[in-house]
Amino acid sequence: MPAPICVVGSSNLDLIARVPRLPRLGETLVGHSFHWGCGGKGANQAVMAAQLGARVTMVTKLGRDVFGEEMLKNYQARQIDTTFVFFDEAHASGVAPIFVDDAAQNCIVVVPGANAALSPADVHAAAAAIRAASVLVCQLEVPIETTLEAFRIARGANVRTILNPAPAAPLPDELLTLTDLCVPNETEIEALTGLSVRTPSDAERAARRWLALGTRGVIVTLGERGVFVVTPDAVEHVAPISVQAVDPTGAGDAFIGSLAVFLGEGLALREAVLRANAIAALSVTKLGTQTSFPNRAEADAFCRKHGLR
Repeated sequence: MPAPICVVGSSNLDLIARVPRLPRLGETLVGHSFHWGCGGKGANQAVMAAQLGARVTMVTKLGRDVFGEEMLKNYQARQIDTTFVFFDEAHASGVAPIFVDDAAQNCIVVVPGANAALSPADVHAAAAAIRAASVLVCQLEVPIETTLEAFRIARGANVRTILNPAPAAPLPDELLTLTDLCVPNETEIEALTGLSVRTPSDAERAARRWLALGTRGVIVTLGERGVFVVTPDAVEHVAPISVQAVDPTGAGDAFIGSLAVFLGEGLALREAVLRANAIAALSVTKLGTQTSFPNRAEADAFCRKHGLR
């Protein structure tokens, strides 16, 4: 039975340039190539979940422009429920110019556009979809009050919540209390807790600050160093899977979308993290964001190859 997943979050059009290295301030570089694709943290996580066979509902807001129409078509092509994909007449669609260098490092600028207009009222309109989900996934590329309202609805219906606190922004204590799993990267948890994260013990100390506020678990994604999982009952460092990286863009979203699916299918947290970690690794072996996400057969084959049944 496909896991019902609801994602409340952002939709952006990614504008991706490959460059020999990231430019210095004021410098003009000649790039290798350019392509565009549908993105945004919310959209990426929804697409990853759909790629794994989940039944996904997306709650988002687009501009009434060619970018918005392309993003709507992308959701529909991936069989994501677009009942609650709203259009805003006053704002352009969100965009994200991205530079990726030859060392597979990147830098991203997000211009939110219509994402900033996704409101608590829009979330209320989608309340039935949130209550029907096994997992609700949110990020911080839409207004924080919108994410907070979505989590209130989910908690009232006993729906598991995953918060990706990106881009880093101050988190209300209530939001942390309503969060079952908080999944930052090391940069984000440093910015949000004010604690340096250089070692596993650093990550544990920062994570426990959120546990003390009511979050039920924290998973710190460490890129090429794997992930670090902290719950009230256990602490574990999950080692990375070694691959030849081509483009890391969207790897964190691949992890979170996969995690939501495996939890929604009933896997224990540790097993869900191991599989999501593998799929994130697989995603960096291809160029692009959503275009790099594997389908279920590819994901399962990669997991089996690395001893995950």
